[in-house]
Amino acid sequence: MKTLLTLIGLVLILEGVPYMAFPEFMKEWLRQLSESEPDRLRSMGLAALAAGLCLCWFAQRSGLFE
Repeated sequence: MKTLLTLIGLVLILEGVPYMAFPEFMKEWLRQLSESEPDRLRSMGLAALAAGLCLCWFAQRSGLFE
């Protein structure tokens, strides 16, 4: 549970940094994102999911982080 809460905290930190550092840019980017086609958003979400899954798999299976 401790690891899960730490992970959620890190995700929130990483999600919050662009909004704090570049609020005008993020506002424009979110406008463009809201105008995107649903299929494009779905593809981007699938790519992010696959990248995250590969990263987690690599971190668990490799001996680099022991």
